[in-house]
Amino acid sequence: MNPKVDEFLNGLGRWQEELKRLHELILDCGLAEDFKWNHPCYTYKGKNIVLIHGFKNYCALLFNKGALLQDTAQILIQQTEHTRSARQIRFTNVVEIENQKTIIKQYILEAVEVEKLGLKLKVKKVTDFETPDELIEKFKENPEFEKAFKKLTPGRQKGYLLHFSKAKQATTRIARIEKNTDRIFEGYGLNDCTCGRSKRMPNCDGSHKN
Repeated sequence: MNPKVDEFLNGLGRWQEELKRLHELILDCGLAEDFKWNHPCYTYKGKNIVLIHGFKNYCALLFNKGALLQDTAQILIQQTEHTRSARQIRFTNVVEIENQKTIIKQYILEAVEVEKLGLKLKVKKVTDFETPDELIEKFKENPEFEKAFKKLTPGRQKGYLLHFSKAKQATTRIARIEKNTDRIFEGYGLNDCTCGRSKRMPNCDGSHKN
């Protein structure tokens, strides 16, 4: 047992009953308990398997390598379009957890087997992503911008390429590039915090709105 987890769970105002029940189910599967990223995290031989967290409208189990699970019950959710390997199972009350407790344990044990086998998700290279013509043109107009873009980490480059490419119209792609030009020059990724107030650094958690 990790005292930080106890402190976290006992201090919850919302989702306390739900997260405590998930916590019990996970420990029944024999995982070690840790506290990472300000949330209870459960590991197998030091490898992260699953964590529990709460949001405004739901609480969830987050499997670090959820994309590699078979998902026989079709309950895994990709949190955002840029999330690669992690997947959630979401809940809105403790009854849902009780009704699915057998399946939950099956998914946890499968996640442990994935880790035991050393399975990994194939990592796409930056060159595997489409570079929009509008971005190529911007690079030609401003070589310093291209240098700044290529100084970003591969993950940040991929995030921008996905964001720019998903726009169907050229005008929208251009607008997205222009909007993020300063962020790229400053070395920030698409979802990075720029105000320094986020509790989930380097990711933005919306703290700047307050």
